[in-house]
Amino acid sequence: MNAHNPALFPRRTVHLDFHTGPDIPDVGRDFDPATFARTFREARVDSVTVFAKCHHGHLYYGTDRPERHPGLAPDLDLLAEQVEALHAEGIRAPIYLSLQVDEYAAREHPEWVAHDEKLGIIRWTDSAFNAGWNVLDMSSPYADHFADQLDEVLRRFAPVDGIFVDMCWTQPSASRWAVDGMREEGLDPADADHRVRYANLVAQRYMARYSAMVEKALHPDSAMGVWFNGRPKTGLTEERQFVRHVEIEGLPTGGWGYAFLPYVSRFVRPLGLPTLSHTGRFHESWGDNAALKPRAALLYENSQMLSQGLTSGVGDVLHPRGVPSPAVYDLIGSVYRHIEACEPFLDGGRVLSELAVIVDPGLGDNPGPSNIGAVRALQQLRAQFDVVPPGADLGGYRAVLVPETTKVDEALAERLQAYRQAGGAVLLVGPALLRDGGEPALPDLPVEGLAPAPAGESFLACEGVPGVPEDFPVISHGSRLTALARPGAEVLARVVEPYFPRSWDRFCGHSYTPPADGGEEVAVAVGGGVAAVAVSLLDAFHRHGLETYRLLLGATLDRLLPDPLLRAGGPVHLETAVVRTATGTVVHLTSFVPSRETPELDLVHDPFPLVDVPVALRLTTAPRSVRLQPAGRELEWRHDGEYVHTRVTTVDGHAMLVVEHD
Repeated sequence: MNAHNPALFPRRTVHLDFHTGPDIPDVGRDFDPATFARTFREARVDSVTVFAKCHHGHLYYGTDRPERHPGLAPDLDLLAEQVEALHAEGIRAPIYLSLQVDEYAAREHPEWVAHDEKLGIIRWTDSAFNAGWNVLDMSSPYADHFADQLDEVLRRFAPVDGIFVDMCWTQPSASRWAVDGMREEGLDPADADHRVRYANLVAQRYMARYSAMVEKALHPDSAMGVWFNGRPKTGLTEERQFVRHVEIEGLPTGGWGYAFLPYVSRFVRPLGLPTLSHTGRFHESWGDNAALKPRAALLYENSQMLSQGLTSGVGDVLHPRGVPSPAVYDLIGSVYRHIEACEPFLDGGRVLSELAVIVDPGLGDNPGPSNIGAVRALQQLRAQFDVVPPGADLGGYRAVLVPETTKVDEALAERLQAYRQAGGAVLLVGPALLRDGGEPALPDLPVEGLAPAPAGESFLACEGVPGVPEDFPVISHGSRLTALARPGAEVLARVVEPYFPRSWDRFCGHSYTPPADGGEEVAVAVGGGVAAVAVSLLDAFHRHGLETYRLLLGATLDRLLPDPLLRAGGPVHLETAVVRTATGTVVHLTSFVPSRETPELDLVHDPFPLVDVPVALRLTTAPRSVRLQPAGRELEWRHDGEYVHTRVTTVDGHAMLVVEHD
């Protein structure tokens, strides 16, 4: 372990929850600084986020403030001893404070709790007699109360490695402070949209205030700053002014799911800010303290982070007596040793993407079926892609995909046209084919006659799509636009209508009236570097998972990018990422299969072996070597002048193909 150096961004972190209620006695009773820090060092952890203030509103350091935890021994400065012990082992110790959840403040000042439009207090529960957190109103004097706490922590522990401020969402309120504030801003407190606008304005102001405070107390060489947790990452294009780095909270079994990180990481990555991601050692979510997830799941989640250019984070909960659990750190250490072994091959690397998926940031971090469908399909097709907002610079991408839920307004249409004129390829899906819902989004679309089609089922007859029979029309779920192919366009799918629309008094069979004959209407056409998909292909893929949809999308992309950066066989769930380093190119191969085993949880128990999987990386010169890392195994390869080809067998779930070249 290196000496403590805040200039290095942490790679293997632990977020050490310590939400300890006031009725818990003996807080920190068994804490031993040397044992505490050694536990993390042996688990290969290089940063531990430790608590100054928890959701209960209690403080865990030496202070005369009344919020100090009543169960903490008077002579124990727990946070100070934790920080000192971690620093002695070369481990960073960013400090945590809870913001909008503070039970002590809510009890002492109930008027500071946020109010709904009926002037009821806002809590994380449906009854005053159920356990649940109160939500504080940041337009109330509580904002100054928190500033005083933060100021004391910063004065006490400066220079700090970083500050983690939790529970920072936009919370509308109808309190007297919020009402007065809205009136001062010329907003209408009776308007729900205005209450949201004001709450967001309040959030922007407290982030600016607290960020300025933290900046003055950071170590001069700190690679981290303050992080406001709970804000949507899709808002970072505006809020990055308040932060130096990004942290992504996303426990797959804790409500986020396994589709969350592949989407959000690809949105954050192009921003260029150092980013770490949090999963948890819990079987389910935060607070599931007495349950551990399988090692394979933790390995999958951290390998996924690594492949997306993020550093790793695992959430844990420290027992009130202050002793980390050996079982937890045996688990974390077993995964972090693998991550640590991979890191030298990725130093200074950047993830390569050749496709940009343009999404609406207003959808937040829960992007909806269309965008999730895009991410899942593109992962399965081995596409290397980023997720970007409409205003992003598209110059570094070879192709752009615009899903159904991204509105193509005048500004985006002009940017897409400029991108086309510079040689970029464009794929538009469903409503994205129409500018502001009216005229065609681009002048050189391969289709014409675009208009909303009547509701009702239809079918797709694919042509020239590998793996899809041409004589078997498949159901087309969701809405579509009518479209006719322009001369010279290549049609990949035509629309086939049923014999008649299905209704209560006229139907055939269990699900839909059978397909009749196809006409001139097309569903997918490509021409001149532009692809038009007139059906809701991405939304339908997410909702129904029909293989034909993915194969059709893949055939469409093949027309736009006939020489993709990477080709790989193997099982459909295989996830890939390509990283360029100073000495060559690294291809991540991640192979795990989450399976639905409870009504709400997708679980991972084992890695899925890869056996003789073909991999081809676009490379104009022959490589010096091709190895499978971190195992260090030399692989046979051949170079055809355009691609380097090899085959991979591994049973570990995550491996890296390291191709050294000029």
